[in-house]
Amino acid sequence: MLLPDLSEFGDLAGHILIINKALYGLCSSGLRWHERFADTLRDMGFIPRKADSDVWMRPSQGIYKYIAVYIDNIAVAAHDPNGIVKQLKSIHKYKLKGVGPLEYHLRCMFERDRDGTLLYHPKKYIARMMEKYKHMYVEPPKPYVSLLEKGDHPELDSSSELNEDGIKQYQLLIGSLQWLITLGQFDIATAVMTMA
Repeated sequence: MLLPDLSEFGDLAGHILIINKALYGLCSSGLRWHERFADTLRDMGFIPRKADSDVWMRPSQGIYKYIAVYIDNIAVAAHDPNGIVKQLKSIHKYKLKGVGPLEYHLRCMFERDRDGTLLYHPKKYIARMMEKYKHMYVEPPKPYVSLLEKGDHPELDSSSELNEDGIKQYQLLIGSLQWLITLGQFDIATAVMTMA
């Protein structure tokens, strides 16, 4: 019988250990983390927005501070975001990675234009989509001005059905395009939803 290597436990190797609390590994771990972080934000004086419960706000001296949460990614909009980050780290003991000015979040690049206006774009995400497409089909997609040609009716397509691999590839492409719509590329919504 092959015994496991217990050297990583040091002096505790061979002892019985009881796990008191684990945040990852269970089906409900994501929900538990979301609930814990929501409690933290409430303790900090933030309240969730009615339209989107993952956008939190707190009034402060006539203006609002915002925290947007997506799974375990957060974006802070405030005059002093470092103060909020410090509080999350020191008081609430969160280990935060990638802290700093917003540059890349949820597959979007964030930049400032010449006037200092904050803007975002999914150029990096689109480039990765194109690479994925080239990897799947060897050549880049054909350039089109419009996704659906005039008079085109994809719902009437009589092509043979896809095999298992084809279905997976198609779902991957549609899913990538749907996320691109979420990122603000609204002009492709009708074509993507028609093909989905």
